[in-house]
Amino acid sequence: MLRATVGSVEERDEEQEDEGEEELRDGGVPFFVNRGGLPVDEETWERMWRHVVRIHPSGEALGKEIRGATDLPKIPVPSVPTFQPTTTIPQRLEAIQKYIRELQYNHTGTQFFEIKKSRPLTALMDIAKEMTREALPIKCLEAVILGIYLTNNMPGVERFPLSFKSQFSGNYFHHIVLGVHSGGRFGVLGISRREDLMFKPLEFKTVMDLVQEFEGAYRGYWHTLRKVKIGQYVSHDPHSVEQIEWKHSILDVDKLSKDELRRELERHTRDMRLKIGKPAPPSPTKDRRNSMGSNFRGPSSPVRRISRVERRPSAEKKVLEQKPSGDMNGYQIRV
Repeated sequence: MLRATVGSVEERDEEQEDEGEEELRDGGVPFFVNRGGLPVDEETWERMWRHVVRIHPSGEALGKEIRGATDLPKIPVPSVPTFQPTTTIPQRLEAIQKYIRELQYNHTGTQFFEIKKSRPLTALMDIAKEMTREALPIKCLEAVILGIYLTNNMPGVERFPLSFKSQFSGNYFHHIVLGVHSGGRFGVLGISRREDLMFKPLEFKTVMDLVQEFEGAYRGYWHTLRKVKIGQYVSHDPHSVEQIEWKHSILDVDKLSKDELRRELERHTRDMRLKIGKPAPPSPTKDRRNSMGSNFRGPSSPVRRISRVERRPSAEKKVLEQKPSGDMNGYQIRV
């Protein structure tokens, strides 16, 4: 009975992550998505502050202090990085990561940019442009879209989504970064509350090495890594009508031995390399592109769900019984 209940909660959790419900949850803590575009409408603005009051230890006093202030400092707007032809790939990636970091992590509980994973790449790139213009704090999914946009003109760098599901004190937490591959080495771009769950330089020989690096970081916060999802390489064409394949491989870390996990990741790496040689569908005409633009400036684009048949689940394996982490009186360490 308990097992079925836990499973159903996990299924709803996965569906919510894909569909983007109005009130999302991470680790049991809700957060909202601004679906009205920018500038933020009054209803969304007031909801954000009400949410701050609920989730911040001194939220009411903090809200009054900030909203009543007349001399708030002007926040500097970071400049989008530009490069000389002689700038190396690692230097470019570090500059892009520095820019993402300067935008800062969004702690408000309201995601400012709506990212629908089912939208075509061209529409997501329009949202990325919006991010550079508005220079607002972002969360991890927004950072992935921005990282793709900023590396589109780097054909020597392949990009792929890499997401994690961890567990702490009975709650599940989701995180996503942008994996990068160049010169036979892997790395990561992204943003997080935690320094060691974001940028990784191009120094990992395999995806397995990269995943183990993240798993060790999660252990440092008493989180157990439960699931890893890896997508395919993303097109460098900013006008592509392709959808990002977010979950080509879904690996249950706690059901696979270390060797099995390594084999699955090696197989996925081969799948990604094979995709490079496949021609992409032609880009749409200018009129068609305009009809698929960001919902921040126009109507929403058509939605096509990626079939679950296209995804590669991890091999079935007998689940090893593991001790649940202590509830620590309900305290949650967010990552």
